[in-house]
Amino acid sequence: MTRWSGADGEGYAARFERLAARGADVHGEATLCESLLPLGGRVLDAGCGTGRVAIRLAERGHECVGVDVDRSMLDVARRRAPHLRWVEADLTELALDESFDLVVAAGNVVPLVAAGSEPEVVRRLAAHLSDRGLLVAGFGLDPDHLPPGAGLLDLDDYDSWCAAGGLSLLRRYATWDGEAYEGGGYAVSIHRRPGR
Repeated sequence: MTRWSGADGEGYAARFERLAARGADVHGEATLCESLLPLGGRVLDAGCGTGRVAIRLAERGHECVGVDVDRSMLDVARRRAPHLRWVEADLTELALDESFDLVVAAGNVVPLVAAGSEPEVVRRLAAHLSDRGLLVAGFGLDPDHLPPGAGLLDLDDYDSWCAAGGLSLLRRYATWDGEAYEGGGYAVSIHRRPGR
């Protein structure tokens, strides 16, 4: 169960196609993630939706797995990139028998999981990291930066959930373009295991 109200995968994908056609950069998440990855790195796109981030990173030479709870979104991802692995699963139950160099949760994934399950989701994402892996998550912090139904999160709480999963904050941005975070309604957080 999540706070995600569901969407028509085709309609969701079409929205990003329209943005791209107007010249918007729809690959900011993938660009930032790629800057953090080793050549041919392994990526778990958690809450992957239609696969936009995972597909872009795979095109850039990375090995990607996408996971999402919404079948209509995954249907689009599977059609667009049948060569990639797409897993239908709730993040509160995620238990893949593999580890990744980077786990990305873009698109307000954490505020959209079931209320109260956020610490468990973050723990499960952290558990899928390799020893030097990074957890990268971007989400809104106020109603203006969140979809309807999403929960309001506090960055101190998020950092504490990461710490419980064995991770510490490496850096935080205000956007996927790497602008410094100085407060505001959106944050991109990068966490890693201490001492790495």
